[in-house]
Amino acid sequence: MAIAPDRRPEVLAPAGDMERLRAALLYGADAVYLGGKEHTMRSAPKNFTMEELEQACRLAHSQGARVYFTCNTLLKNQEVAGLPDYLREAADCGVDAFIVADIGVLRLCRQAVPEVEVHVSTQAGVTNYLTARALSEMGASRVVLARELSLEEIRGIRENTPPELEIECFVHGAMCVSFSGRCLLSNYLLGRDANRGECAQPCRWRYHLVEEKRPGQYFPITQEPEGTYLLNAKDLCLLPWLDRLCEAGVDSLKIEGRSKSAYYAAVAAGAYRRGVDLWKEDPEHYDPPRWLLEEPLKLSHREYCSGFLFGRPEDGQCCREGGYVRRWEAAALVEGWQDGRLFCTQRNKVRVGDTLEAIPPRGEPAAVPVPALWDGEGQPIPDTPHPMMAFSIPFPEPLPPGTFLRKEAGD
Repeated sequence: MAIAPDRRPEVLAPAGDMERLRAALLYGADAVYLGGKEHTMRSAPKNFTMEELEQACRLAHSQGARVYFTCNTLLKNQEVAGLPDYLREAADCGVDAFIVADIGVLRLCRQAVPEVEVHVSTQAGVTNYLTARALSEMGASRVVLARELSLEEIRGIRENTPPELEIECFVHGAMCVSFSGRCLLSNYLLGRDANRGECAQPCRWRYHLVEEKRPGQYFPITQEPEGTYLLNAKDLCLLPWLDRLCEAGVDSLKIEGRSKSAYYAAVAAGAYRRGVDLWKEDPEHYDPPRWLLEEPLKLSHREYCSGFLFGRPEDGQCCREGGYVRRWEAAALVEGWQDGRLFCTQRNKVRVGDTLEAIPPRGEPAAVPVPALWDGEGQPIPDTPHPMMAFSIPFPEPLPPGTFLRKEAGD
């Protein structure tokens, strides 16, 4: 069952705080997912108080976007009693759906806040249409499929489930070496439970082999003498193959990264927004331009791969390094324009003589030379040394407030 011709998949972006939420919305996200101070699988971001959640829902709804609220940790006994009130409070803030991993929480959502949709998290490991049907019968309006599925398996789930059950797939971001992110490694080694949002990411560490009777003698697991990052999965990037997912009937394209920056949320949302729009314009000839395919490369990322989309990954691990590739970085955020000047807030140091790149929310990147700089008082300066300082640069035309300016890292 292909997606209806009058519909387009939703671009679903992460929002770790209000800054990242605003960036994702400005750059074209149809919906954002975010967490509160409890029951969220990402404890590292600032996340949202209930007051902030209400503000976030008002802002998103004013722009025609939706807000999905995560309650997707694995619940403990002592947390059950307080959960109904927590759900009701979030519902009163205006959330459009809860994202849950626990079938008990799914049932509780349907009882306590029946007016709010429930989406079943990828943590539930939905890999077949039988499970998807069962969750639909229990009241789920959407299932977030396991990352370990091929395109044909996704298509098979769509063709064998009720049309009112929405299908969501991850298309971009970090992947976990464990099945659907259900990992015990962090908890076992460090007492930080990955299933409760506290993962220390030991899968990103470098490992050697030690033989029990030869303590202290380390053996490399590959030919690399410095050892190998044995468990370190590459990042997912499906922008080149969005048409395949759209044609398979996927309803929502999910970008991972609630712990990532506002720049990441903006650029990732903008790239996938443009990709979906291009597919919608000509579904038979999806051919994203080179500049668009380069956008994910201008984010902080590990090596990219297509995940399981075309079957078992043949080269899905980053064995030689555990860190990120950072070729570009955010330089500034545009606040306004007047009399031939862009007024900005600094994100990384800018110098006279730099050439920045503007990423308009709905357009192609454009060069922004920096022949001169002025501080917030209008005084000429050679660079912007202070974090978050106000400054301005000459530019002949306005750019929308919230536009990111970036530069090549190390410039």
